Amino acid sequence: MLRTTAAMTLLATLVSGAAWTAAPAGPPPPGNGNGNGNGTNVLVVGVDSRAGLSKAEKNRLHVGGKGCNCTDVMMLVHLSRDSRRASVVSLPRDSYVEYADGSGVRGKINGAYARGGRALTVKTVEKVTGLRVDHFLETGFTGFEQTVNGLGGATLCTDRHLRDENSGLDLTPGMHHADGNGTLRFVRARHIERPGDLGRVRRQQRTVSDLLTRLTAEGALADPAAAAGTAATLLKSVRTDDRTGVADLARIGLALARLRPERTEFATVPIEEFDHRVPGVGSTLVWHEARSRALWKALAQDRPITGDRAIQPVPRTPAVTNPAGITVRIDDAGAAAGLRAAGFIVTDTSARAPEVRPAGPPVIRYAPGRESDAATLAAALPGARRQVVPGHDGAFDVAVGARKPEVRTVTYDRNVAEGAPVTADRLGCLTRRQASPTALRRPSPSR
Repeated sequence: MLRTTAAMTLLATLVSGAAWTAAPAGPPPPGNGNGNGNGTNVLVVGVDSRAGLSKAEKNRLHVGGKGCNCTDVMMLVHLSRDSRRASVVSLPRDSYVEYADGSGVRGKINGAYARGGRALTVKTVEKVTGLRVDHFLETGFTGFEQTVNGLGGATLCTDRHLRDENSGLDLTPGMHHADGNGTLRFVRARHIERPGDLGRVRRQQRTVSDLLTRLTAEGALADPAAAAGTAATLLKSVRTDDRTGVADLARIGLALARLRPERTEFATVPIEEFDHRVPGVGSTLVWHEARSRALWKALAQDRPITGDRAIQPVPRTPAVTNPAGITVRIDDAGAAAGLRAAGFIVTDTSARAPEVRPAGPPVIRYAPGRESDAATLAAALPGARRQVVPGHDGAFDVAVGARKPEVRTVTYDRNVAEGAPVTADRLGCLTRRQASPTALRRPSPSR
C-alpha cells in the first residue's frame, strides 16, 4: 500500500488544482472493451482554482490570476492487463469536445468540470475516448509543491531559454535542479515561444518521468522500509478518498513501481487544428480524427501506442522545430535555393564565398541554446557538422565545404515534434546529454 501511494502520487504531481481525491467512475460506455479485463484506466486532472490560497501563497506560487474552476491539466493513465506496461496520454485543456450531459453543447474539455464537476468530467472523457475510466485523481498547487519538495526536488531540462511572465518561469538552457515552486512554474508555463500547450504537456511528462526514474535509482521504492519513508513524505501533502479499493490501488501502484522506463509510454492526443476559433469559446484544439481514434483503439485493445504508425506516421525526414522560424545565411547559391524551398528563411551569401573551401561537409554555426533549431537544419543538410559559437546572433551561418551538400526537405509535424508516443527512456531533451544539473534560480514572486 505504501508503494501504491508513492507511485500514484507521482502521477498526480503532473497536475495542479485542488485536493487529491480518488473515486470510481460509472459504468463503461458501450463497446469500449475495458470492462472485460483489458487493463485499467485512471484519469488524472488538476483544477485551476485559487480557493483557500492566501494572497501570500498566490504570490509565492505565482498564481495570482483568477481561477476558472476548470481542469487545467488532464491525463489518462492506462495500465495494461498484465501490469507490464503503462501508457500516459495527455488531453490538452483546450480540446474541443461535446460534453456528456445530453445538452449537445460543445466546448473546451476543461469546461466539463465547471459544468458538472468530477462526474461530468469523467463521463465526457469516456464519451470522447470510448474508454472506461476506472479511477479519478485530482491534485493541487500547494500539494504539487510540497510533494516535489518532499522528494528532494526535480530535474528540469531545456535546450532554449524559457521565460513566461504569467507562471514566473525564467529558465536558461541546460539541466537544472529545482524545488517544488520552480517545478510548478516549469509545468504550468503556457505563454512561451513554441509550441504552446503541447510544449507544456511534454515538460510535464518529462518531469514525472524523471521523478519516477530518480526514485527508482535512489532506492526510494526498493524495499518496504524505503517505500514507507517515501510514502510518509508524500502523505504530508496529499489526501485520499476511501471510495477506491485498497486492492485496486495496490495493484496499480505496485505495477507502476516495478516498470522500467522503456515500459512506460507518454503521448499527447494528436491534433489536426491548433487554432480552431469558436464564437463564445475562443481558440480551441481539434483532435485528428483518424489518429486519435487509432490511439483510443490501441488502449481499448490493451496494445502499446509507441511504434503504431496509425497513431503517428513518421515523416521520412522529421524536423524537431518549424523551418519557417529558422533564419539561415549560407555561402552556396544551390544550397540556399534548396533550403528556401524546404521552408527556411534564407540569405544567399555565395557572393562572399571563399575561393578555397574547407575540406569535408558543411559547418553550421549558431548561438548557445539553439540546439533544437540546429538539429532541424542539420536534418536538411545530412552530414553537416554543428558548432556552438558564444555571442553568435540569432541566425544560423552555414559554411559549405569542398563536399557539395545534399539538401533534404524536412517535415515539421507538431504532433510528432512535441506529442508523439515515446517511451520514458527516450523522453529527454537534447541538453540531457550535454550538461549536468545546476541549481535553478527561482524567479522573484509576482507583485
